[in-house]
Amino acid sequence: MSEKNTYEVGISSDAVRQPRRIVFITRNTSAKVKGETGPQLMSFPHVVLREAIAFQLLAIVLVVLALFWDAPLEQLANPLLTPNPAKAPWYFLGLQELLHYFPPLVAGVLLPTLVVLGLVVIPYFDVNIEGEPLWAHRSPRRFQVYVGVFVSLFALLALYDAWTVLVPTALVGLLGLIPYFNPTGDSRIQKFLGSRPLPWWVMTWFIAVALTLTAVGTFFRGPGWSWVWPWR
Repeated sequence: MSEKNTYEVGISSDAVRQPRRIVFITRNTSAKVKGETGPQLMSFPHVVLREAIAFQLLAIVLVVLALFWDAPLEQLANPLLTPNPAKAPWYFLGLQELLHYFPPLVAGVLLPTLVVLGLVVIPYFDVNIEGEPLWAHRSPRRFQVYVGVFVSLFALLALYDAWTVLVPTALVGLLGLIPYFNPTGDSRIQKFLGSRPLPWWVMTWFIAVALTLTAVGTFFRGPGWSWVWPWR
């Protein structure tokens, strides 16, 4: 405290030459520090050249695969003969699988509409923040809402015997309860589950259901949409 510091008054943004400064910040001004600019490269030709090389390598790999493996095409389409089962493309097999359990209005209109509305609403939320874990406060009310939604969804799926949706729903729902009953888990898996926010759990449930429906519709559905094993 006995040292006498000498401060020079001046306007500068160079923190290297003047590391100690007094800055007065008002409502219309702010402290600005100009850092050193790192090495820079032009997009052309550096980035464009790398993208061209990656594109050519991908094209070569696809050509090699096409030479050794034929595309899984069937015979010419016959309008007088409908294939059994008539399967949609793989990206629509999830919806086609839902039609096996739910009425067409629910599986073909209501559920896709809810998914589209969810995608429309997402941009209006601030997603550039790190959400708090689902059980950060261990609120009894939040636990009651969670269990109520889980039990209601489980009962609805059991009523329609939609086990392809019920199994991933039960798995994700039970995994979500682990951090609540064991908040002080020491394993990496328990710490990871305990730090996940609610949007992560919802998205995980959606992906698990979509993958299960697509896999079952692709490999386990035979004539008459009956259950068959892939090796048969």
